[in-house]
Amino acid sequence: MSVQLLNLLRQADPQIAECYALEADRQSSTLELIASENHVSTTVMHTVGSWLTNKYAEGYPGKRYYGGCEFHDRVEDLARDRAKQLFGCRFANVQPHCGANANLAAFMAMCEPGDTILSLPIKSGGHLSHGLKVNFSGTYFKIAEYDLDPTTETLNYDEIARIARECKPKMIICGYSAYSRVIDFARFRAIADEVGASLMADIAHIAGLVATGAHPSPFPHAHIVTTTTHKTLRGPRGGLILTNDEEIAKKVDRKVFPGSQGGPLMHVIGAKAVAFHEALQPAFKEYCAQVVQNARALASALQSRGYRICSGGTDNHLMLVDLRPRSADLTGADAEKWLERAGIIVNKNGIPYDPRSPVVTSGLRLGTPAVTTRGLKAPEMTKLAAWIDRVLGSAGDAAVQASVREEVREFCRAFPLFH
Repeated sequence: MSVQLLNLLRQADPQIAECYALEADRQSSTLELIASENHVSTTVMHTVGSWLTNKYAEGYPGKRYYGGCEFHDRVEDLARDRAKQLFGCRFANVQPHCGANANLAAFMAMCEPGDTILSLPIKSGGHLSHGLKVNFSGTYFKIAEYDLDPTTETLNYDEIARIARECKPKMIICGYSAYSRVIDFARFRAIADEVGASLMADIAHIAGLVATGAHPSPFPHAHIVTTTTHKTLRGPRGGLILTNDEEIAKKVDRKVFPGSQGGPLMHVIGAKAVAFHEALQPAFKEYCAQVVQNARALASALQSRGYRICSGGTDNHLMLVDLRPRSADLTGADAEKWLERAGIIVNKNGIPYDPRSPVVTSGLRLGTPAVTTRGLKAPEMTKLAAWIDRVLGSAGDAAVQASVREEVREFCRAFPLFH
């Protein structure tokens, strides 16, 4: 955050100021490889902390429940219009506080409690809000599952169609949190049409790639599309719902407010509008193309060092790394811990049909959005793979971790995060 903010906090709340200063240093001196994270622009960051945080604006532009919302209406209209332009659709709701809230509203708009929903389970790369038992999705809906092909570790559309014919779902979900291949939205729509289901695409991870053509769009195939506004879209943390269907749009608006939320976070919606404007610029298309190039380069560099990349590679911003070929005893939990000590931030992740528990795992999920934002390109991916292998190959050696940590810190100075 800015020096000005830290100076204000040091006077008003020294304890929080210390935490913020330490976090700013952590982000600036480490390499972020968590696929669901990114670094927003300074403009987006400061827009979140703005005057709009002071105001309730329940309702929608022109139909608020409080007075004094004239300029909030203008901000929300800009955010909606830019989202529609960005994704090439007719309707947008920018109010969901997060991706899970967007999914909740979409479920409420498209289904009734007890309806069957067909989705990929979290253990295979789906999301917890797609049917995890303890989540609202698994509590109020009957969840049927399709899985990845055990040989190719990719979607088997023929098998998905067979399961859909068998369970007759009300809705089918595609779009994932740990899937590295292109999604065939047209094929999913054909399956949905065959069984009379609606199709929901959760593009939270690939939204930026979709917006710039680096991944095919779910439109015109999906009935409803949900996403977060961070990750590859590089905006503030929040949710977004999109559709081309006017009746679905009306249902969505009612299910967001008053169905599942109260007052929208207008300071975040303002930052969403700024991020959408940034994403409409030519430079963002170049950025997303580089994200994909970097992911492929990192996957290739790791493969050359003996790591197995699930499904054989990546078409988007992320990859799942099977650690077992490199070392049978190496777990995702250990790898995450060791790499963090070395200044490389990752998350442990189950691989398809993982024999280990979700808190241990046999793999890592790596993504390139954040390091690409820093300015890293394909040559730096080779260096990054070498550091990863050096740390993991040392089997937890503290001296190796400390040595790599200093090299990473020095490297980050050449690619400054905060200007």
